[in-house]
Amino acid sequence: MEYITLNTGARMPLLGLGTWNLRGDTCTSLVSEALQLGYRLIDTAQMYDNEKEVGQAIAQTSVKRDDLFITTKLDSRSNGYQQACEGIVRSLDNLNLEYIDLMLVHEPYAHDCAMYEALVEAYDEGKVKAIGISNYDEKRFEQFIQNVQPIPMVNQVECHLQFQKWALHQKLKAHGTVMQAWSPLGQGKIDIAKEPVLVQLADKYKKTPAQIVLRFMTQRGVAVIPKTKHIERLEENSHIFDFKLLPEEMRMIQSLDKGTTLFSWTEY
Repeated sequence: MEYITLNTGARMPLLGLGTWNLRGDTCTSLVSEALQLGYRLIDTAQMYDNEKEVGQAIAQTSVKRDDLFITTKLDSRSNGYQQACEGIVRSLDNLNLEYIDLMLVHEPYAHDCAMYEALVEAYDEGKVKAIGISNYDEKRFEQFIQNVQPIPMVNQVECHLQFQKWALHQKLKAHGTVMQAWSPLGQGKIDIAKEPVLVQLADKYKKTPAQIVLRFMTQRGVAVIPKTKHIERLEENSHIFDFKLLPEEMRMIQSLDKGTTLFSWTEY
């Protein structure tokens, strides 16, 4: 596993498991399997309605708590300072944890600064080890950081082969904020297996096209949280740190960027 250092000095795994759309026993089982395979970052959210299932998997694992990195997010039910304070407690209870490694404001809300104030207090109290935001583009990020302290440690955004977000990444790095990609493989909306550049590189490195994409992203310093319901894909996604793409190969993949979202609900 490779790690990236947050502006707090804490280390966050570059690869984690996203749990969007995972429910019930399937969620608990898959998270447990991921932990056995060496995953240490598990990403959930209040909006996913699976914090309890993730918590069950954590309770069952033999992995030391200090070695885990658990992320969750405040949703619209926490749109306000007091609501956010209550949301933080609710997530801690659902996950059955004494602290959360990273907690984010899930998307720009009307009272996101007040929500962030609650996160700052939880951070100061040790209930949350790192705080940040999700789904903030360059304009909204700039607006947000004018009104909050400390600067968000992470901004989790849509980022994949066709929406690489180099400008946003550079802006975040300039402020000491790590970019983390949800849907780094495009949720099946991109036919990665038929992209000639990826197929060529996959053949060279004896990897799959999906592994090439994940390595491309982590090698440029973008953390990734691919989601899957298949154990074989779970294992495949974890084997991306035993090779390194050449600079010209990174540029080849960069040229595939279309600068377009795959999801109609996002506002970029």
